[in-house]
Amino acid sequence: MSSSSSHRRTSHTTQRRVAAVALVGVSALLAAAVQSGAASAAPQKSSLGKINRGSLAAQLTPSQRAELIRDADAAKAATAKDLGLGAKEKLVARDVIKDADGTVHTRYERTYAGLPVLGGDLVVDTTKAGKTERVIKATRATLKVASLTPAIAASKAEKQALSAAKADGSKKTDADRAPRKVIWAADGKPTLAYETVVGGFQDDGTPNQLHVITDAATGKKLYEYQGIETGIGNTQYSGQVTLTTTQSGSNYTLTDGARGGHKTYNLNRGTSGTGTLFSQTSDTWGNGTTSNAATAGADAHYGAAETWDFYKNTFGRSGIKNNGVGAYSRVHYGNAYINAFWDDGCFCMTYGDGAGNADPLTAIDVAGHEMSHGVTSNTAGLNYSGESGGLNEATSDIFGTGVEFYANNASDPGDYLIGEKIDINGDGTPLRYMDKPSKDGGSADNWSSSVGGLDVHYSSGVANHFFYLLSEGSGAKVINGVSYNSPTADGLPVTGIGRDKALQIWYRALTTKFTSTTNYAAARTGTLAATGELYGTTSAEYTAVQNAWAAVKVGSRPGGGGGGTSFENTGDVSIPDNGPAVTSSIAVTGRTGNAPSNLLVDVDIVHTWRGDLVVDLLAPDGTVYPLKPFSSSDSADNVQETYTVNASSEVANGTWKLRVQDKAAQDTGYINSWKLTFP
Repeated sequence: MSSSSSHRRTSHTTQRRVAAVALVGVSALLAAAVQSGAASAAPQKSSLGKINRGSLAAQLTPSQRAELIRDADAAKAATAKDLGLGAKEKLVARDVIKDADGTVHTRYERTYAGLPVLGGDLVVDTTKAGKTERVIKATRATLKVASLTPAIAASKAEKQALSAAKADGSKKTDADRAPRKVIWAADGKPTLAYETVVGGFQDDGTPNQLHVITDAATGKKLYEYQGIETGIGNTQYSGQVTLTTTQSGSNYTLTDGARGGHKTYNLNRGTSGTGTLFSQTSDTWGNGTTSNAATAGADAHYGAAETWDFYKNTFGRSGIKNNGVGAYSRVHYGNAYINAFWDDGCFCMTYGDGAGNADPLTAIDVAGHEMSHGVTSNTAGLNYSGESGGLNEATSDIFGTGVEFYANNASDPGDYLIGEKIDINGDGTPLRYMDKPSKDGGSADNWSSSVGGLDVHYSSGVANHFFYLLSEGSGAKVINGVSYNSPTADGLPVTGIGRDKALQIWYRALTTKFTSTTNYAAARTGTLAATGELYGTTSAEYTAVQNAWAAVKVGSRPGGGGGGTSFENTGDVSIPDNGPAVTSSIAVTGRTGNAPSNLLVDVDIVHTWRGDLVVDLLAPDGTVYPLKPFSSSDSADNVQETYTVNASSEVANGTWKLRVQDKAAQDTGYINSWKLTFP
């Protein structure tokens, strides 16, 4: 029997039954605001500088990208030599981005004596002429370990990993494979270790891929992170949409030949495998209710298509891996599973059916959020734990929001709310807010030294807040019928540059500047570098990025703020490696009364590993105000931060000191400058 295949654009109606009165209220309110003209235009149009198109990623065909990766692999030995890597180190080309001006950004993984180096990734930028322009490393530490022979058995590492998984609430826990030897370099000191991946299920039914890193000499747990990246359950309604399907004989399937062959499958309550590809004789999918399994399939298929088109038309990216190959979607996962997740292992997106299997969690922004985890995994590879995990999760919120605005669906206007229609709180409130993340009761509005200890869905608030401020600015406003009022940590305003520019900056930073260990300080550095390439370092956009980060307590504003009286010490003070504390002094004069409750402390320390450092502010009477703690997981360079200190119990006039101590070996630096600002 012969068969033919063609792409079809057909209608699908998803006028679902309403599950709750509260949800009706939210939907009606949005519709009324749009119809009455209360909403402003969704995209904030910017009259700022034009983009440098030479720094935009060129659209490569899959074969062109494959050829660039082959070229990088062929030259990897010479590249390693040029970079001064050791004899035991080898490079493995993982990804390539080529700019319109010919600049090539090649992302490499590293091996040491044949072992994978976790946290050893790096990005090499070369000019059109082939000259190395810059190198961005996840770790600057020299790769060297005393021995490649473990002192503990692999079984001990496996036992520890299983215990860690059970402590996290894992069910049906078992190691997916025997522990493998690796070099763990993500926390600064390269260490021979075991990596164990624990399978089974997490406490909410999500598949488990817990990665546990164990010191092969001592048996100490060094790190753990979750390989399955979960998102939000969402029951948004897409209304009537068009789908791209494939005809084979007399049947149609949910196969999108226009977007890399993306397929949508029905798991039918299963929790493994691909399930059954949606197939039927009619090209009208679903009936708008959960009584028809194809309704959820159509929603997922539509969300995947919008996500593909967003990345292609916004960034020139062809699919999640930028290789023209589609992922696949699975719906009706498990029984009453209230979540959705991306799994890079199967390169697939999976949706549960929600509480009581009443409302499948298939929606535009869910698809955008989860599939963006795949983009992150195949670019920066941000570790899903600590500050890098918060950046990973925020990246999905940022691009998921971008997809929602891009889709421009009349039934679901774009907004800066995450999970606004799932009513997970029972009172109609969203799951997360980008304009003021703390409104959800758990997310951080601003950076602090404790942010890395939060769940990644909460530490993401810092970057979400930054992105909102950069896009729309601070203060009260209405966008697509939704009211926002975004504050700033320093009380100073931020003027937005528009969402389109903010998206371009974040994408360039993610794909060419971020590494697996990027934290918030390094994210600021990366986004500024990306902005400089796109708009210039003297542009209004560059200043806006500085201001938006300062507004969430990451770095300082240009010129030190925009108000108040400042006292500064620009003298260099060397910081002994793993030695005694050093201080730098500032004499404050001419003030009356006590210091303020929002004393700003701008710190600029040049150092090859900031995690080694403990930084304190000493008041004139000797009172210590901790600014930055020691952190073995803080792997970025330098300390360029603005800290807000409640010093209202201190007399303002007198000698204030910045005290810095390096508490671990191998890295050096100096206090470049620091400043006190009395607003």
